[in-house]
Amino acid sequence: MRTLYHWPIDPQSRQARIALDEKKLRYKSIQIDPWKITEDFLALSPEGVPPVLVEVVAGGQVVISGARALCEYAEDHAARHSLLPGTPADRAEARRVCSWFDGKFQDEVNAYILHERLEKTVTGGGSPDPNVLRAGRDQLNFHLDYLEWLLKSRDWLAGNSFSLGDIAAAANLSCLDYLGEIKWKDRPVIKSWYQKLKSRPSFRPLLKDQLPGIIPPRHYADLDF
Repeated sequence: MRTLYHWPIDPQSRQARIALDEKKLRYKSIQIDPWKITEDFLALSPEGVPPVLVEVVAGGQVVISGARALCEYAEDHAARHSLLPGTPADRAEARRVCSWFDGKFQDEVNAYILHERLEKTVTGGGSPDPNVLRAGRDQLNFHLDYLEWLLKSRDWLAGNSFSLGDIAAAANLSCLDYLGEIKWKDRPVIKSWYQKLKSRPSFRPLLKDQLPGIIPPRHYADLDF
């Protein structure tokens, strides 16, 4: 029995959901508000942020906190549908791409755009600051340029096979796409890659997520956008 505590429009939570579904690991999903953390949740995870996976095992339970640990746990837990390439160098590259999104992309893009447009709306923190949004969008373009450069010489972000690197990237871009922040017509190379991601069974549940007061653009759930 597994239980995943997550928040729908959270890149870290989405990474966990995709990885678990890719590995065909069944779980019960419980939505938890990152801004209203309960004492019960803190007892599970001192970090107090989703995602957190709780798996009941013989003699007790295993608690895995954080997207990176959780995705690696899913990879090690089931041999089928490997999410890391075969060679040490390729696996290192997949992990490097994950690190790019967990660190650099989070700090330079999400901390600006998702904070201003998502967190402020959900928490009643006021109107988005246009200067902060402008800075985040400038950084987003830099990151998209980099993704295009990678994809022009590879089938997938970390090489020639689908990996945790693609999951990390897609989870982040999907949250921005929910807000209509990606101009896909200007990014045909990335759009082609993202269309492949959207068509995967593991990705489709994300396209049904909804937040009260924030309506995604019409193309968000369209596989042929």
